[in-house]
Amino acid sequence: MTENEISKVIFDCALKVHRALGPRLLESAYEECLYCELRKSGLVVIKQKSLPLVYEEVKLEVGYRIDLI
Repeated sequence: MTENEISKVIFDCALKVHRALGPRLLESAYEECLYCELRKSGLVVIKQKSLPLVYEEVKLEVGYRIDLI
């Protein structure tokens, strides 16, 4: 798949989740539903991936957390 094709799949899945759930829910609810939709569409998805941060020569293992990758 090209980047544009992947982007379309992601957008369509996000729109489907938004239409089904509507606004004003916690981010975690949308994240779980989007994760399910992306996997159903055939994409390989990892959730809550930690991203290290280096601060003054100290590597912090969980400096950031990526919602979905």
